[in-house]
Amino acid sequence: MGAATSFKTPSGDEMVVLSRRDYDALVKQAELAEDLEDISAVKEFERRLAAGEEELIPAEFVYRMLDGENPVRVWRDFRALSAKDLAASAGISATYLSEIESGKKEGSLSALRKIAKALKVDLEDILPVDRDEQTA
Repeated sequence: MGAATSFKTPSGDEMVVLSRRDYDALVKQAELAEDLEDISAVKEFERRLAAGEEELIPAEFVYRMLDGENPVRVWRDFRALSAKDLAASAGISATYLSEIESGKKEGSLSALRKIAKALKVDLEDILPVDRDEQTA
């Protein structure tokens, strides 16, 4: 790399002027570093997948949640559980589960934790998708 010129602006900010070649080389290094981070993240996911710590979710189930369908219902379908079986496994009534899935009730934190555990997912996975956050 060539020499860089450094100066201060009238407001006191320090500025550096680089040649185009040096700038392009820095950008290329940053891109390579990002690529290495991505490769590392993929390898870590593959390791976790092989160890049974992660799972692949078919797109149809993801799209259902993104389209606003209740995540509890989608995960229950993905796990091939009946509402009665999930309710029993979570220790809640089938009626209460139905009300949560239909949106009539939000579900208490305790009930949602039990449902998440029965579905073998994190609590965050069964919370409804916030449309505002989805588009942000």
